[in-house]
Amino acid sequence: MTKLQDLPIATLSATAKMPDRVTAALLSLIRTGEYPPGARLPSEMRMATSFGVSRTVIREAVSRLKSEGLVESRQGSGVYVRTGSMDTPFRIDPTVADSVQSLLQVVELRRGLESEIAALAAERRTPAQLDEIRAALAAIEADVATGGDGVDADMAFHRAIARATGNPHFLALWDFLGQFLRGAMTVTRALEAERQEMGRQVLDEHHALLEAIAAGDPAAASAAARHHMVMASQRIGTLEAGALGA
Repeated sequence: MTKLQDLPIATLSATAKMPDRVTAALLSLIRTGEYPPGARLPSEMRMATSFGVSRTVIREAVSRLKSEGLVESRQGSGVYVRTGSMDTPFRIDPTVADSVQSLLQVVELRRGLESEIAALAAERRTPAQLDEIRAALAAIEADVATGGDGVDADMAFHRAIARATGNPHFLALWDFLGQFLRGAMTVTRALEAERQEMGRQVLDEHHALLEAIAAGDPAAASAAARHHMVMASQRIGTLEAGALGA
């Protein structure tokens, strides 16, 4: 059975800030059931000693868990892991970007989302929204042509498609998942700059997606989005773990 003292923060990503690393360690203990719903967390002093950090760091980590609805304070008793409830938000460990395998899992999750988003965008997009998608794709090409990485424009391209669904929940969910992909996109675009064929491939995928949406073809748009995500997984899979700081 994993104990608090058996999970030193030194085993976590050295690129993360101390509160992030302690938060991730506590999350791991909660998710693996070492501290199940209803369990009391160790005292602030004990956690500070076990992790070798200040009590201020522990307070911040616990505060983050509280804000996520994962733990709660009980007057005069301590901090407890909350039982499941409707107001507990879905979350992804912020250290996901430190692992190629974890990023691949996020892309896998995003694959179905992007597929449905593209299909709905093809059905519902307005002329103005289509112009926004086109402008974002043109911005990717312009940025790359002048030596940029095109990351911001790429994010804007996919976000514009999500907006074109007319469903604000798709846009919010895309924003949530997209934040974990920026680091990987930056690295893969650096590789694309070195490999002209790969860069062209990515642009072709974006153009195919745009053309299907412009044609109002939900099936083609869904297929193009899915193909783009499959290829994105392959590109991320070529990365060395060290490239993402893992």
